Amino acid sequence: PKGVLLYGPPGTGKTLLAKALARESEANFISVKGPELLNRWVGESERGVREIFRKARQAAPCIIFFDEIDAIAPPRGGGDSGVTERVGSQLLTELDGIEALKGVVVLAATNRIDMVDPALQRPGRFDFLVEMPLPDTAVRQAKLGVQTRNMPLEADVNLGLLAQETQGYVGADLEGLCHKAALLAIREYLDQHPTSDPETGEATISFDTLRVARRHFVAAFAEQR
Repeated sequence: PKGVLLYGPPGTGKTLLAKALARESEANFISVKGPELLNRWVGESERGVREIFRKARQAAPCIIFFDEIDAIAPPRGGGDSGVTERVGSQLLTELDGIEALKGVVVLAATNRIDMVDPALQRPGRFDFLVEMPLPDTAVRQAKLGVQTRNMPLEADVNLGLLAQETQGYVGADLEGLCHKAALLAIREYLDQHPTSDPETGEATISFDTLRVARRHFVAAFAEQR
């Protein structure tokens, strides 16, 4: 396929999947954030798109990743006759124009697929639309396992129970929850253990007995947005 469009709520791992794909495929990888292409000077944004595809053809096999593609390719004819309309047209030309894309795959991600030009979503441009949905309980438990694999957990921490309690959380939320619980555990540990010898002033703190317990996750839940 010429192109793959990843779509879904923020934090579900679209950009992370693109990074994993680049590493696993061992292809050259060009990452582009949609808004950084926009330039107020006439013609500069379109030239930026052309330059990206020129570099990709030279570096083939290559993957071009457009993050937040809705920022540069909104539906045309919606009253915006400015730079985004010209950039969207240039992107359509590069994807399905006269000059073939040999050895180049275009990967894009968006949180708002309804704000992406329908012309980009037809075969010959973005052939595959891949939804990145909210993770279910099993996936959340697996993600929690990844986030806590290097974390010293107390015996009362049940990842299966945490996965059930985090309904609606995405991967980024779970990562934030685990980091918050770890920080709370460290803070509590420092409050309970002296960091230095009061007589000599030498550092005495050791984190060998530090454990992240269920209560730290409960407190992190309360502080999580």
